[in-house]
Formats: sequence, C-alpha cells, structure tokens
Amino acid sequence: MTENPYGIGEGPATRVSLSLPEGTAEAIRQRVGKREFSAFIAAAVERELRGQILDEYLADYERRQGPVSSQEQDRARQIFDEVFTEEGEWPAAS
Repeated sequence: MTENPYGIGEGPATRVSLSLPEGTAEAIRQRVGKREFSAFIAAAVERELRGQILDEYLADYERRQGPVSSQEQDRARQIFDEVFTEEGEWPAAS
C-alpha cells in the first residue's frame, strides 16, 4: 500500500459514500444547511481522528510512564489554553 502524502484535513476533496440515520442527517441539515453538509461531516471526522490519535498517544505515554497526575493534567490544560487561545482555534477549557 502506498503512503498517503496528505495529512488530516489536507488534499483535494474526494467523493465517498456515507450512510447516516435519517434523524442525524436531518439534524445536520437543520444546523448547517444543505450546502455545508459535507464540510460539517469532514470537520467532525477530522476532530474524531485527531481525538483518537491523541487518545492513542496518551495511552502509550501512560503505559511507558504511568498515569498522568492531576498536576500534569492541569499543566497540560493550561498549555493547551494558552496555545489555542492565542491562535484563535480553540476556546479555553473551563
């Protein structure tokens, strides 16, 4: 299998077939409209993929180093808040 040259969220658009429960599809349409449906799905999938990668990283870290302490969690939250709030990409955690 060849390596994909694109990262998550990069590259040209490609058509895929997707099946969703009608209630879910309609909720998306009502929220973003028909024209933004694909963009909404793409953003949701990208968030899920990034979340899974982060979960995998944290699980690997904890296997190697032990559980993350509450102090380390607080410091990580502070760093995330500082970085993403500066870039305007992510609201600060509460």
